[in-house]
Amino acid sequence: MIQMFSVSMTYNAEVRVTALSDINLHIRRGEFVFIVGPSGAGKSTLTRLIIREELPTKGQIMIGGKSLLRMRAREIPYVRRKIGFIFQDSRLLMDRTVYENVAFAMEALEMPRNHVKSRVPAVLEMVGLKDKINSYPHQLSGGQQQRVCIARAVVNDPLIIIADEPTGNLDPDTSWEIMSILSAINKRGTTIVTVTHDREMVDRLKRRVIALENGRIVRDEERGGYQSET
Repeated sequence: MIQMFSVSMTYNAEVRVTALSDINLHIRRGEFVFIVGPSGAGKSTLTRLIIREELPTKGQIMIGGKSLLRMRAREIPYVRRKIGFIFQDSRLLMDRTVYENVAFAMEALEMPRNHVKSRVPAVLEMVGLKDKINSYPHQLSGGQQQRVCIARAVVNDPLIIIADEPTGNLDPDTSWEIMSILSAINKRGTTIVTVTHDREMVDRLKRRVIALENGRIVRDEERGGYQSET
């Protein structure tokens, strides 16, 4: 599903900064993967490369068997349609209702209106927000806002969801609710890649853990924890 071959990323400024160095990675379809590591380890750069927001300095990246580097400009939007992104700060449109925020993701892709009207309520029910469909973001709790963000990410039925610190601003109970929703989505076949500093959550769920440090993969464990047990 997601493959990286000898990927390196160097930012050219007054002082050259290497964000990623010689990354080799294969995330299979339907996996649930945690990306962990200290600040500055290269986690955000990794996710930006996956959604082709940036291109690597060296190496090759494949999504679903297609090269992101060789892709023509007109093909990029079609690849991004297959990827849902969940932000830590939700980035909701504050002047639009819950329904309108989620529908916006479909309308941006010019989906048929009747499909939008049927799909959005179904997804909001899935994340437990059917009764908040006409509410505005300021009327919601932090956890509810993050559920809207999840609904927006999955409404177009993506193959991959990238979650960037989805529980970073939430209390432990709400964090578990959010991760339970992501786990349920994963069970339906969606590949989940979650960047997180939530040690307790990673240790509790025991999924695949890829640890970055100084731009390199230092650990890749099936059913791993936040820190290596060795």
